[in-house]
Amino acid sequence: MQWILQDFEDTRKMADALDRLEIPYSWHKVVPFVGELTPAPTINDPNAVVMFGSYTLWRYAQANDLKPGVFRIKPFVHEKAWHPFLLNGADAIFLTLRDVPERLPNDGKSWFFRPVEDSKEEPGQVKTTGEIIDLAKKVLALEEHETPKGSLRHDTELMFTKPVRIHKEWRLWVVRGEIVTFSLYKEGSRVLYRHEIDEDALEFAKGLLLANPDYSPAYVIDICRTDVGLKMLETNCINAAGFYEADLMKLVSSIDEFSDIQIDS
Repeated sequence: MQWILQDFEDTRKMADALDRLEIPYSWHKVVPFVGELTPAPTINDPNAVVMFGSYTLWRYAQANDLKPGVFRIKPFVHEKAWHPFLLNGADAIFLTLRDVPERLPNDGKSWFFRPVEDSKEEPGQVKTTGEIIDLAKKVLALEEHETPKGSLRHDTELMFTKPVRIHKEWRLWVVRGEIVTFSLYKEGSRVLYRHEIDEDALEFAKGLLLANPDYSPAYVIDICRTDVGLKMLETNCINAAGFYEADLMKLVSSIDEFSDIQIDS
């Protein structure tokens, strides 16, 4: 497998694992708004290339027909098999950004909101309705062609759910239907990274994989412990998700085995 890395703190951690496994890789920068890489990589076999860095790398992978390239994923909220396990999934509200000022009541309530697509346009966060409406109006004040790439757009679909008290949050890395590594990344309000997971949380995650086995060849899934039990938070693109305290040796080894895998574009 040919590894192409964009220089970030996390990808430097991945490079350490690649070095230890004696797997070659190359460093590249992404040209803003263009999506080209500098220096341009020399592709040995387009069916055996994987890229890690920012989510926008998928554009380069798609344009150059690289496989597996970037493992793009479908919006997790549209996966009916996971609906019974989602955090507040049954009570979610979906609005495009342009509909927010008119359809989201400015009643002072707080909402957890995030884009439905795994596009990194806006991180998931809790804001009051007033703050959300103000944010929407700032974006809508721009003409659609003036919206910067990678930012919220007029037609960005957003998911709104009621804030829930969360005790622990974990990230798990799934490759070919198997959990290859995991990390705790939040406990209560404290952000902390440890290579650990509660046994029942691991079993819960395995159940999510069994419920939706054909979701993607490789992805990241976040789960949490709440007052009402274990819940699924979201999925993320494995090529652009933070590693926290994952076992990168295991992750790199599992992904290096991919060759000529068809992925959604």
